[in-house]
Amino acid sequence: MLFADSVYVGIDPTSGRKAFTYAALDRELNLVSLADGETEDVLAFLGGQRAATVAVNAASRVNRGLVRKRLEASSLTPGHQFRGVDLRVAEYELRERGIAVGGTPNRVESCPAWIQAGFALYARLTKAGFTSYPDGGAYQWLETHPHACFCALLGQTPLPKPTLEGRLQRQIILHERGVRMKDPMDFFEEITRYKLIRGALPLDLIYAPEMLDALAAAFTAWMAVERVSEVTSVGDPQEGLIVVPAPMLREKY
Repeated sequence: MLFADSVYVGIDPTSGRKAFTYAALDRELNLVSLADGETEDVLAFLGGQRAATVAVNAASRVNRGLVRKRLEASSLTPGHQFRGVDLRVAEYELRERGIAVGGTPNRVESCPAWIQAGFALYARLTKAGFTSYPDGGAYQWLETHPHACFCALLGQTPLPKPTLEGRLQRQIILHERGVRMKDPMDFFEEITRYKLIRGALPLDLIYAPEMLDALAAAFTAWMAVERVSEVTSVGDPQEGLIVVPAPMLREKY
């Protein structure tokens, strides 16, 4: 269901300075907010919205061993021990397409701190009245993955995100999709021979990696509501679905 005043929020829990980096877009893809904050900051921002769809760059559930069970059930060798399959179905399906994503352990206490922060955020969102996508309510959350999003949007594996060229590439992708943010091409207009010699590059025109990841999540939230036929969900509901902004995923990236 569409709501006139809805905002689409992407939350990335891997920022080093604060617990989260979050970005918000309106229905016209204007950038409403882009900031770092703690859980209370994020919830305070969401609490001021009349409707919000939130996409989080973190696992929503631990893995339940479904991948291992499926592989063991289909194996022609009874009792064969599979290695490297301690991951969720969604993560397995993305890896099968060449999209490199990490796996989620089967116990919360075994997960890295940033994944545990994600679990805690989902719990707080649920307590605040958010339901899981695609319930269609005014307040809903969904899980996404920034690397998978950029692979889907680009149609291939993007350049490494810590690099300048990787950041430029990601910003161009989002800008060309209509996100009203800083135009990355302005970066090149500001470069002169003198600035290159002095090492004075206009880096303030290019967003940091965690900001780009949050923006990708926000755009995915927007797509999931405004262009619902153009997103794909992978995984099993028992372990959590990952939503990516593409009508279908390629076989290989």
